[in-house]
Amino acid sequence: MRTFSNNYIPRSEVITLPGELHFEPVALSDAPALTRILNNTCSRSCDYTAGGILLWVQYFGYEQCIVDNTLFIKGLSEDISRRPSFAMPTGNIPLAESVDMIKHYCYMHRLDPLFTAVPEDRLDELLALGPAETTELTDWADYTYLASDLAGLCGKKYSKKRNHVHRFEADNPGCRLVPLDSESLPETIEFFENLGIESDKADPVMAEFEREQVLDVLRNFDDYPFEGAALRDGQNRIVAFTAGEVCGDTLVLHIEKMKHSVSGAGETINNYFARYMLSRHPGITYINREDDSGDPGLRFAKQSYHPAMMLRKYNVLLKENRRS
Repeated sequence: MRTFSNNYIPRSEVITLPGELHFEPVALSDAPALTRILNNTCSRSCDYTAGGILLWVQYFGYEQCIVDNTLFIKGLSEDISRRPSFAMPTGNIPLAESVDMIKHYCYMHRLDPLFTAVPEDRLDELLALGPAETTELTDWADYTYLASDLAGLCGKKYSKKRNHVHRFEADNPGCRLVPLDSESLPETIEFFENLGIESDKADPVMAEFEREQVLDVLRNFDDYPFEGAALRDGQNRIVAFTAGEVCGDTLVLHIEKMKHSVSGAGETINNYFARYMLSRHPGITYINREDDSGDPGLRFAKQSYHPAMMLRKYNVLLKENRRS
């Protein structure tokens, strides 16, 4: 019999149940425990970070349950069907056993045992457990770069990016990167509120969810496991900001917003923040700039930085115990 906790925060009462998972909505107060467990995973996928979960709680309806220091996440699938689905369990319990626990939950609740956004580097581990239907999520692959490339912008392939940064610096003498802190956050919030929703988003509903969640991050920044910075122009005005978290050897950039009318602002904060984070965390090898969500503009922009690899993701539907 396993001991189930409905929350990552230690409680005086622990409920013991025979083989049943009990999910509760993910809350911001879960951030420390999410970080603690997920930082032990070997995946570089943005879906297996505390920020990746907290930022999209409302859109994907994420719920969590912890059992023996193993994280179970339930939500909606990352495809057009938006079906009830699960992340691969992460923690102390062996995968075969934790998947059996999910299959039992699905049987009891008349759900299909569907796992969503399964990272390519964990796919074989899941498929080894039995027959399954696998579908690649082509719009959700993470663009992953060498941190040294984004910090250095060296070589011919980055010549246009270097030119944009140099042009911004020439147009804005005295421009600088400042950390997101009590001094810069109020102005950053005002900047983002005036920025509006980006009109080129492929999914306007997702764009609105993202906007509200970014505002929540800025208003409660100290509660999130993030490090961030803002870019000030030559007149000391904020023209861009970014935030992310370090997971092992990877910096996962969850947020990057800029004033598109300011030439070079995006390229400059990208370059400056990569340099800043490498100075703070010399062990960073990769920078994950997340997926493009099927947005053509984002796809073009992220491809233009020449990713070192694409972290592909899959939906996996286990055939055993499938709901009839």
